[in-house]
Amino acid sequence: MTLLERLNDDMKTAMRAGDTLKRDVIRLIRAAVKNEEISKGKELDDTSVVEVMGRMTRQHRDSIDAYSEHNRGDLVAKEEAELAVVMQYMPEQLLREQIAELAKQAVHETGAQGPGDRGKVMGRLMPQLRGKADGNMVNAVVAELLESLAN
Repeated sequence: MTLLERLNDDMKTAMRAGDTLKRDVIRLIRAAVKNEEISKGKELDDTSVVEVMGRMTRQHRDSIDAYSEHNRGDLVAKEEAELAVVMQYMPEQLLREQIAELAKQAVHETGAQGPGDRGKVMGRLMPQLRGKADGNMVNAVVAELLESLAN
């Protein structure tokens, strides 16, 4: 079963159960996927669907940060609930320790010496982690690792 088929089935189930949050979030995911298909001119595979949902998770996290700064707890709660639904369809997210191990391996493979080599390490690491880890967390882990090498 493809990810889109799973989304369709879950949307039908949510509609029957009266789960408006899940129904609405799945509709947003499907709309984003459809827009991407139109812009690319072809149907998306599961990897591309995960990329679209990855952009959605970043948008939700950015919104949560912005709403938190402005003390909008009601909107923070709404965004967090929507993010939780999107995350149900994302691949299992890696822990910080797992990211650190992969980052160490990428540093070794690229021969990185310090913070100036972040681009090389990130370029090597991100294709492996796409959809499996938050890019901001990966960037922070790589930065810490490269800083420790420079000292």
